Amino acid sequence: MIRKSQDCTTFTKVMFGGPGAIEARQILNEGEFCDKGRLFNHIVLKPGVTIAKHRHVNDFETYYILKGYGVYNDNGTEVEVGPGDVTICPEGEEHALANTGSEDMEIIALILFDKKN
Repeated sequence: MIRKSQDCTTFTKVMFGGPGAIEARQILNEGEFCDKGRLFNHIVLKPGVTIAKHRHVNDFETYYILKGYGVYNDNGTEVEVGPGDVTICPEGEEHALANTGSEDMEIIALILFDKKN
């Protein structure tokens, strides 16, 4: 199966009350995860946009930074991130991501279910 870019579902959404809205393109749709996960998206955060702090329950999330710079909040510890960086938020922990740069930040976000739960 091949899905062309123009056929991917796109949406904008304010994430967990953070300032601004992300622009997202679903790489996989619901039902295409073989019960292993729930999100695989290409996400754009404009300057100033934040995915606010949130906790993962029964799943974990990874961000792969493609472009741009920002600050990743890892359970209250803030770290600057940029292209090529990978973040991992295990089940039961909290994280957030803010685009603090002057250009768009692009990431791949992947949420898989925690096999222990």
